[in-house]
Amino acid sequence: MSEALMDHATRTIEVGSRSFAAAARLFDPATRRSVLMLYAWCRHCDDVVDGQELGFNVEGAAPHDAAAALAVLDTQTRRAYGGAPMDDPAFAAFQEVALCHRIDPRFALDHLAGFAMDVDGARYETLDDTLRYCYHVAGVVGLMMASIMGAHEDAVLDRACDLGLAFQLTNIARDIVEDARMGRCYVPAQWLREAGIAPDEVADPRHRAALAKVAARLVDHAEPYYDSALAGIAALPLRSAWAIASARNVYRQIGIKVKRRGAHAWDERAGTSKAMKLWLLAKGAATALGSRLSGPAMRARPAALWQRPGRAADAPHAAHATAA
Repeated sequence: MSEALMDHATRTIEVGSRSFAAAARLFDPATRRSVLMLYAWCRHCDDVVDGQELGFNVEGAAPHDAAAALAVLDTQTRRAYGGAPMDDPAFAAFQEVALCHRIDPRFALDHLAGFAMDVDGARYETLDDTLRYCYHVAGVVGLMMASIMGAHEDAVLDRACDLGLAFQLTNIARDIVEDARMGRCYVPAQWLREAGIAPDEVADPRHRAALAKVAARLVDHAEPYYDSALAGIAALPLRSAWAIASARNVYRQIGIKVKRRGAHAWDERAGTSKAMKLWLLAKGAATALGSRLSGPAMRARPAALWQRPGRAADAPHAAHATAA
């Protein structure tokens, strides 16, 4: 794979997710390369559907047909899994990573289904609806990342998915106002009604105090998924465990910051300072090392947590006990 493509993948993650970029540096070189390539493909698909470049609008771009773009991505993804030659660099990288690490095709197609939810203007009435979206845009990314790290057992994949769900709940809380300004809302409509916020007034500054309570609720609901994800750390190679534990710490801290800021959570984008990141990376190292001492047994996953599709036969989909 060309050095230029690797440079592009590195720039993609640094622009698209500075929080994960810091943790990604902790992977061993081979794993980091595959992780960056997978992230670049995810970013590429997102940009293609939205008609953007690295998450930004392109000045002077032609009118965009998101549905047609998504159909092309679906076709290319299926061709990549079929071993067809890939001209697009992002898909050439994805093909190598997906086939080399035996990433289940269903995971990649489920990810594209998340973009379809945006294209179709999906609405989210309940927390389960929001979690279903979180699964498609982030939970399956956790599944694909875990596959790169050599984890293919369902119990470990469940924990990887849980971390993706927690990440996305945190992202939704952080980006509520920004998303609303783009005409998108992933917060359960039930919660907005309970808070007295009309769907078309989410970004209205008058509702900041009420919206802060909604965001805090999202952050609180992310916590059991962050906790569940910890149980999967021991199943990963040490450096991968360090990277993932650190990413968990960084994202979780963003949620804590959003909750702490209250009505001022959206005055500026919540993030973590360099000093805080270093502390959280050190804390991640301690978690990774400690997981080597925890023994082979993995504690049972809480039955109340939302269950990813495809696992219903092994663990019935719960009615989400924390949805109240």
